[in-house]
Amino acid sequence: MKNSEIRALGISEIQERILAEKENLTKLNFAHAISPIENPNKIGESKKLIARLMTILREKELAK
Repeated sequence: MKNSEIRALGISEIQERILAEKENLTKLNFAHAISPIENPNKIGESKKLIARLMTILREKELAK
């Protein structure tokens, strides 16, 4: 998801995406702990997406 796409979302939508991505990250970590996943780079990408979402959410909250 690109920054421009994230910025187009509303605050509540961003919060929902953060929760969904955190769940996805938990599942990835669990699957990787049991048996190595095919592409472990997905874990890092998921963490970066969560950070990006949280940063833009914070910017929107401060802009209010």
